[in-house]
Amino acid sequence: MAPVTSTVGDIPSEVALGVGDGMAHECAVNLDRVQTIARSRLGSVVTTLKPHRMREVRAALHFALGW
Repeated sequence: MAPVTSTVGDIPSEVALGVGDGMAHECAVNLDRVQTIARSRLGSVVTTLKPHRMREVRAALHFALGW
């Protein structure tokens, strides 16, 4: 799980998202705060990201993990 925040820091471990991505407003998914949680704790799906945006998420995750 990676938190989404309305504070967009424009850093390599974040991916900015917006209305075009299915979000209600401008925000960012923060990949340096990834954590595991039980599936039962997950809520409903907020959005499904397009392949190009998922490539950005993967790159940000690689950066955050130092790969």
